[in-house]
Amino acid sequence: MKKWVLLFGLVFASILGACADTNDEMEESQKYSSNPGVETSAPMSEKTDKLEVTMYNNNKEKIGTTTIRPAYTGVKITLEASELPSGTHGFHIHENGICGAPDFQSAGGHFNPTDAKHGFEHPKGPHAGDLQNIKVNQSGNVFADAAANMVTLEKGKNNSLLKEGGTALIIHSGADDYKSQTSGDAGERIACGVISE
Repeated sequence: MKKWVLLFGLVFASILGACADTNDEMEESQKYSSNPGVETSAPMSEKTDKLEVTMYNNNKEKIGTTTIRPAYTGVKITLEASELPSGTHGFHIHENGICGAPDFQSAGGHFNPTDAKHGFEHPKGPHAGDLQNIKVNQSGNVFADAAANMVTLEKGKNNSLLKEGGTALIIHSGADDYKSQTSGDAGERIACGVISE
């Protein structure tokens, strides 16, 4: 009989401990989700749209793919590419959805619906299409995530990447200094991809 009482006591204590752990986890989760200093993911609909953008070099050869997804604010841009010069490169969203090789000038200037100045370090910047530099490794490969907080995939908005005619992603030959006008002194356009439906 004592064995059964002892066994029952152990099982009961184990259940109470598990409940306490679960409550602690819930409290911890609630603490962080309500803390304004901690970034949490916003719930998104199951029908989250995403766009696949094919990137081409100056010879019209496919060098990679960029995926654009809605984020809590703006969009998240994930670039995976190869056969690029190693080093740091400017990476921007441009105003026209046209990638005319070999110089990609048809993509126009940076996407800038608010008529701001270029660069994260400019007091009147940045452009909506300004993105952080990317780093290509010695093998010519890059995998990078970029946040574009001032744009959307929602059609009909002034800052929509899916405006009439579309927009484009451009990789430059050099690094963006985040302040020089009009494109950060980032050099030639060496890769391009059209953003469209």
